[in-house]
Amino acid sequence: MNDEFEKSLDFDDDPLNAMGVSRKSLVIFFLIDTSGSMKGTKMGELNTAMEELMPEIRRVGEADTDVKVAVLTFATHLAWMYPEPISIEEFEWSRLSPAGITNMGAAFEELAIRLSRNSFLSSPSLSFAPVIFLMTDGYPSDDYKRGLKKLNENSWYKHGLKVALGIGKEANDDMLAEFTGTSDTVVHAYSGGQLAQLIKKIAVTSSQIGSKSMTLSDDTTGEISFEDVSESKQKQLGEQIQEIVNSEDYPKDIPFDSGW
Repeated sequence: MNDEFEKSLDFDDDPLNAMGVSRKSLVIFFLIDTSGSMKGTKMGELNTAMEELMPEIRRVGEADTDVKVAVLTFATHLAWMYPEPISIEEFEWSRLSPAGITNMGAAFEELAIRLSRNSFLSSPSLSFAPVIFLMTDGYPSDDYKRGLKKLNENSWYKHGLKVALGIGKEANDDMLAEFTGTSDTVVHAYSGGQLAQLIKKIAVTSSQIGSKSMTLSDDTTGEISFEDVSESKQKQLGEQIQEIVNSEDYPKDIPFDSGW
């Protein structure tokens, strides 16, 4: 997909609209479950993995890509780690502490509000569709389908790269596939080692794919479709995630919740 095509799109109805600025923007959203069931090793491993991830994301993207990070935690209450997306060069991870129930539906509704040119995606530059990474160890305590309906009405969400990580045996992969749109972009961690490896590898892979301009193949005829490009990126993400979990160096045959 070329810049001329991206610049022809309209604001939130067609989310990759540019305003005549060459620098490109990518926002990576992390939605993280901080309910009480995340206590102990789960949250400890997650915090450590996220701290180690930030320097790796700084190397992601093309030289003219402005990568930003936004972190939304959800439990009984919702909280953004920072009041707006922070440039990866300036982002510092704040260690999370778990407590409360899993209000995931409320988090989905909050994300739907923030996925807008009038809110967290207000960059005046050419914008890639966002990367959205959901992490949870359980089933929602509230009506997640209501929140998911709000997200599905949002163009940024529909065209964004979505991935979900289930932590421990209670996480529901079928529900997570509703969020991402495909089971290929849902993974599961049953140990601290798996959790750390999946967070880092998948976050970096998602960011790399999300920050690349893509064109349709040379033998493709007809007009370039933004939907085709976003679907292509999501398919590529699913394929690479499956390569990660099926690779020889990925730990397998780990008993449920060992090491938590």
